[in-house]
Amino acid sequence: MEQRQPLRSWKRDLLGLLGFVAVCLAVSGLGGAVTATSVGTWYPELAKPWFTPPEEVFGPVWTALFLLMAVAAWRIWRGPPARGRLAALNWFGVQLVLNPLWSVVFFGLRAPGWALVAIMLLLAAIVGTVRRFWGLDRWAGAALIPYLAWVAFAASLNGGIWWLN
Repeated sequence: MEQRQPLRSWKRDLLGLLGFVAVCLAVSGLGGAVTATSVGTWYPELAKPWFTPPEEVFGPVWTALFLLMAVAAWRIWRGPPARGRLAALNWFGVQLVLNPLWSVVFFGLRAPGWALVAIMLLLAAIVGTVRRFWGLDRWAGAALIPYLAWVAFAASLNGGIWWLN
């Protein structure tokens, strides 16, 4: 016979999920707000690599990735007590701070060279987060792989823009 989860635990889990979604979407919004300061003026004037996707792609992709990130972090948070869980969540927090930092440097400061440094730090933090999440919950680790791939792609775009300009 299947045991039902206590209502109190269910409410805690739901509130935790909503909290992770809210934090991730707030970080996404912060990055988007900074991006908006240059995406209509400075950014269109830059020479871009041939593989640059249309602007309409970025918003939906980032939204989906931030939602996956929220669910992955929530799964780690609500998982059973385990050695390394706090470290995994700390790595998640670091990459969450570095994500909008890249937007500030690239779009806010309009410094693609320094943004390339920032995105490499972000990539390193994402790799560290994936490794730690994977060791605790393979689904949570796997859920961050599309984010890692997209940021690696963004790094190549960033590098191309820096090179061409």
